[in-house]
Amino acid sequence: MNNVRLCDITLGYDAKPVLSEVSFEAPAGRMAGIIGPNGCGKSTLIKGLTRILPLQSGRVFLDGHELAKLKRDDVSRLVAVVPQNPIIPDLFTAFEVVLMGRTPHLGLFKYEGARDLAIVYDAMEVTRTIGFADRRVAELSGGEKQRLILARALAQEPKILLLDEPTAHLDIKYQIEMLELVHRLCIDKMLTVIIALHDLNLAVQYCDQLVMFHNGRVHSCGTPSDVITAKAIEEVYGAQVYVYPNPVNNLPFTVVIAEKDREKLFERAN
Repeated sequence: MNNVRLCDITLGYDAKPVLSEVSFEAPAGRMAGIIGPNGCGKSTLIKGLTRILPLQSGRVFLDGHELAKLKRDDVSRLVAVVPQNPIIPDLFTAFEVVLMGRTPHLGLFKYEGARDLAIVYDAMEVTRTIGFADRRVAELSGGEKQRLILARALAQEPKILLLDEPTAHLDIKYQIEMLELVHRLCIDKMLTVIIALHDLNLAVQYCDQLVMFHNGRVHSCGTPSDVITAKAIEEVYGAQVYVYPNPVNNLPFTVVIAEKDREKLFERAN
């Protein structure tokens, strides 16, 4: 099953809702992108799906199990998170960081065995981090650190992978590299992937479905072609843009036109 199902959930801080009555379903083997302006609740949703932030109302089902009834260790074995600003000890080696991903599978006072080490090596192989396994975290680039955190998440052997704007601080090369890797893992390992993204064009290219938040609620949910329209972006982001079919795959491509050039575009269109 491996799916995530949200049923009218409300999340917030100090009884003040940030998200209200949010419902959608994310199936296995597909990427669901969460989009919306800053402060719309993307990170809040990730916290709610891991029980860091308790639900104020509604229900969440992970792989057919109700989140509220799962033990914390069960949630950790089921769900892995790649946070936006991970805190990693600089003196740890890359291998030691990924090994932390096995913690939910170890009993009290138990050490990693041969199977645990094999899983860690596999996670580092698929994320191409094995080449710097012995290097300290302080020596790694931003892109290398992001791949390392993804490797740690995969070492948990999750069925559900949550990513909170994993490309936010990366240049375009590493943004594409990260999303290509996540997309391939989603299919190869039949993971349910929910990823919060800031860049609409990247979200369109890599996500099978999009959920757009506006004023704490779901504005629209569906395929990228259903969700990404000039009207929706103006309503949600308050920005005037042009949305055209991508010449390669016909998916919607958002183009920002400077105010000084809009009159020229209008003249050409007429």
